[in-house]
Amino acid sequence: MNKSELIDAVAEDCEVSKKDVGSVLDSMFEEVMKQVSRGNKVTIPGIVSFEQVDRKARKGFNPQTKEPIDIPASKAVKVTAGSKLKAAAKG
Repeated sequence: MNKSELIDAVAEDCEVSKKDVGSVLDSMFEEVMKQVSRGNKVTIPGIVSFEQVDRKARKGFNPQTKEPIDIPASKAVKVTAGSKLKAAAKG
C-alpha cells in the first residue's frame, strides 16, 4: 500500500475528504521528522516508535580496492514496531 492508497482507505473509512486525510498525514509525518531531528522519541503506543540514534565512528574498507577507510560518526533513525503491529503481522 502506498501513500495514495492509504489516504483513499482512511478517507473512505472515516467518511472525510481525501484532501483532509492527506493534510493530516503530511502534518503528522512533518511533526515526527521535526521531533526526531531534535533528538526526541516519538511513540504511537502498540504501533511504532521513532528515535534518533548515534552511530560510532568505525573502520571499514573500500570493496573495490580493499583499502581501509575511516567511517565518521553519524546519526540515524531507529524505527521499532510495537506489540500490536507485531501481532498483526504474525496473523
